[in-house]
Amino acid sequence: MARVVKVEIRHVRMTLKKKIKHASHDRATSDSVIVVVHLESGQTGFGEGVPRHYVTGETIESAMACLRSWNLAEIAGSPSTYAELVNRLDTWAPETGPDDTRKIQANAARCAAEIAILDAFSRHFGQPLGDAIGLSPVAGQVNQGPPERVRYSGAITAETPFKEKISATKMRIWGFHQVKVKAGVAGQDDAARLKRIRRRLGKHCNIRIDANEAWTPTEFGFWSDTLSFAHPSAYEQPVAHEVVAQLGEPRFRTPYPVILDESLCGLVDAESAIQGGFGEIFNLRLSKCGGILPSLRLAAKAAQSGRKYGLGCHPGESPILSAAGRAFASRVRDLVFLEGSYDRHVLATHFGTPDITFGYGGRAKPLSGPGLGISIDSNKLDAMTISREVLQND
Repeated sequence: MARVVKVEIRHVRMTLKKKIKHASHDRATSDSVIVVVHLESGQTGFGEGVPRHYVTGETIESAMACLRSWNLAEIAGSPSTYAELVNRLDTWAPETGPDDTRKIQANAARCAAEIAILDAFSRHFGQPLGDAIGLSPVAGQVNQGPPERVRYSGAITAETPFKEKISATKMRIWGFHQVKVKAGVAGQDDAARLKRIRRRLGKHCNIRIDANEAWTPTEFGFWSDTLSFAHPSAYEQPVAHEVVAQLGEPRFRTPYPVILDESLCGLVDAESAIQGGFGEIFNLRLSKCGGILPSLRLAAKAAQSGRKYGLGCHPGESPILSAAGRAFASRVRDLVFLEGSYDRHVLATHFGTPDITFGYGGRAKPLSGPGLGISIDSNKLDAMTISREVLQND
């Protein structure tokens, strides 16, 4: 058996190669909470969460406060098998405040803690972290299997016309079969942008449009008509969460599927979408959904309700979340889109080895070895660390 003897929490800030801009926010750096779990047997595990106030209501400070309040040694226990640990973590649902009716305001913190615990114990038991997928109590409700190759989407953010032309041309040359295009940014002519981008991507590339809550339901109807020439496969979070339920009304329906992102952070959100008849596709992002096991439950909920699902990512994720996403994506089938592993293309410096950035056409192999399948350069991580605390130390 093994047990947790020390836990560190870190606030880490990563510099991006270029500013990422969309309707909700723009950023030149990305802040994460990173949890480091040390076992009595000597193994160390790393986990990451990306608190975003405009997504789950979390901040770095609130996530750190959650992590301080949790006894991760008690939560993990002393499992004799990896399956026992997975079952313990599957039932772990942290309490949040009474105003958190969606039960999502500890999701990034839970994600960081869960991945760190899974990484440490899977190394202890000599198994890949991704084996947790098949060991989950809901594994039978999701189409999943042994790890396979994956293929990631490209992304085009709101930039100058020249830069967007260059980005779209690169995506075509690199053989991407899917590209997400950010829309709804104030001052941008989306019709002109989509014409330029579609022309350069070619007619066979699957384009989905992400408005990041920029429009009202009425405006969504207008823009879905206006941009129909681009033949988008879906619209991601076209309206604000506060009015997303209106998309279930006949007057606001469009021919295009809606991907729920900011409005799909937990089981409460999933039930609301199912009951309200809106949101044909669930965007599962590990951090906003609380980790690997909660995300798998959301995939099962989608499958049961006849919905589809894809795996997204937060801009600026470190190699830790990239590796966790790879573990999920390589085992969970039927993902209608896949985002992540942008590491070398987005981060000015990254601290994981080997480099797991996707290759030509967004293709990538499953990661091998125990745990996440990557090693962390402690010196580089230290250089990006804004603050560090030791929570438990026997």
